[in-house]
Amino acid sequence: MGELEPDPAQMRISDADRHRVAEILREAAGEGRLDLDELEERLGATYAARTYADLVPITLDLPVAGAATLPAQVSRAQASPVVPGPESESHVAILGGFDRKGVWIVPERLSVFAMMGGADLDLREAKFAAQEVVITVNCFMGGAQITVGPHVNVVMEGTGIMGGYSGPGDKVPAELDAGSPTVRVRGVAVWGGVAVERKALKRR
Repeated sequence: MGELEPDPAQMRISDADRHRVAEILREAAGEGRLDLDELEERLGATYAARTYADLVPITLDLPVAGAATLPAQVSRAQASPVVPGPESESHVAILGGFDRKGVWIVPERLSVFAMMGGADLDLREAKFAAQEVVITVNCFMGGAQITVGPHVNVVMEGTGIMGGYSGPGDKVPAELDAGSPTVRVRGVAVWGGVAVERKALKRR
């Protein structure tokens, strides 16, 4: 019985690997490919990374030079959607907005309160701190838009009071497998609404 071949994508990275990716990000920001917010988010994800698979999506939309820091055997398709990340985050949008998009890490528990304001969460390029994450959105005269990709399972558990919670329809079909993360959406919408929409992955 032969020995199992190690998965290169799951090999632990060194500080030198993190520094190389960080330098790629800084160069991309200097060239105008990333704004300061994106740079900060990706640097955070870089220094939180533990394996080569964690690093792959961070440079996914940058020039091919970014991939040179990873072993040749690690393909982008091998990147796991689950990476080390925060257990919980809480955000408030009152008479204003809160949004997350691009490359970021969805914590295991994310809570958003919107009053006469709104939240826009785009998970299409996000990684997840757990195989199942819970997003709780409570809104009063406000709302939230949550966008997921084809490979994310969505469970709707919200309640609308003179408002509504709506899940992804079948406009873009789900493409789920055993490794697909689950996003559980909870909360109460009073005179407001929370909508989850499934869209195709962004093309670069």
